[in-house]
Amino acid sequence: MTAILSKRNGLWRILMSLVLLSAAAGCGNSGNSSCTGTADGKNILPDWALGGFVRPQNTNPVISPDPEVKFDCPMRKTRVGWMESDTFNPAATVKDGKICVLFRAEDNLAQGIGKRTSRIGLAESSDGITLVSGKTPVLFPTEDNMKEYEWMGGCEDPRIAMTEDGTYVMMYTSWNRDVPRLCVATSEDLVNWTKHGPAFGKAYNGRFLNLASKSGSILTRLDGDKLVISKINGKYLMYWGEKMINIATSDNLVDWTPELDENGELKGIVYPREKHFDSALTECGPPALLTDKGILLLYNGKNRTDSLRDARYPAGTYSAGQLLFDAEDPGKVLGRLDVPFFRPMDEFEKSGQYKDGTVFIEGLVYFKSKWYLYYGCADSKVGVAVYDPKVKTPGDPLPETPAL
Repeated sequence: MTAILSKRNGLWRILMSLVLLSAAAGCGNSGNSSCTGTADGKNILPDWALGGFVRPQNTNPVISPDPEVKFDCPMRKTRVGWMESDTFNPAATVKDGKICVLFRAEDNLAQGIGKRTSRIGLAESSDGITLVSGKTPVLFPTEDNMKEYEWMGGCEDPRIAMTEDGTYVMMYTSWNRDVPRLCVATSEDLVNWTKHGPAFGKAYNGRFLNLASKSGSILTRLDGDKLVISKINGKYLMYWGEKMINIATSDNLVDWTPELDENGELKGIVYPREKHFDSALTECGPPALLTDKGILLLYNGKNRTDSLRDARYPAGTYSAGQLLFDAEDPGKVLGRLDVPFFRPMDEFEKSGQYKDGTVFIEGLVYFKSKWYLYYGCADSKVGVAVYDPKVKTPGDPLPETPAL
């Protein structure tokens, strides 16, 4: 039996080597370029991609649940441990020389996925590694105009982008335990937020008000050492979506209009791929980035659980990919990674409430000449990885054998 297994694994390695060599040879080609690494398992990224990102040693997780932290909840009318259960899915920005991470926190330890209340907290760091969390959430369900959309599920999965004049725009998911809605809030200080309601509430006479929607990644550009919101063709642009990636545009960053196809339906521009790490979902990550090669979008891909999944990765795993779009035609794909540049590797990325493994990226900042990527670990903790542009680094290594 041992000999049979050894032979089978050997054949698998030979097969994978041939596949990887073929794919690597096509890296950087014109059109839909991609890169799947080399035969020795290294994950070499094309020149248009960002990374690779390295997890600092003896650092992660950088935010963990704290059952001792309480606040007076206006929804429950009592003191609650608002971050007692899980802390994950963080946004990030820079303010006053510090990295600010806005993270999702869940109360109610015993309830299970989707049954707790989520609130958004704020943590700060002078070095990007050591984070100090505030004692109260900054965005949460309360007695306001968003009650019908946020009670009892709360506020989830923020993405943060900043305007040129320093206004912070948060795209987040409101969850009333019926329909998730992509919503907008703005702030001048990251602490006091104005909720503007569902992003698509006014578009097409409210046609998409009750659409299940998530994950808004507003287009930004690097202006000196600051990431600021940018326009394309005179409008603000946002990639959004979970089951497929769509585009929406706006004149004011509050009211967004989804693009439609020739049949008047939502226009999907990127879809899951069978036998790939993103075979189940393609969910937008941090704010998109305008580069000299096009528009770069980092996204979260979920692996299927059936025979159409990528057998190299565990069923149901969330890993991270990258897409390159044409800057003049933002719906045109120029490049797409065939394997994730970032995937669950460490135990805390595979041992939380989502045990299939998750690195869920939502926060990306440029700070002191390096890129810091903040991500949710198995829906339970927050991690960070760092990319130094001066150091050529591959993405996370490819698995040697198929996952069981």
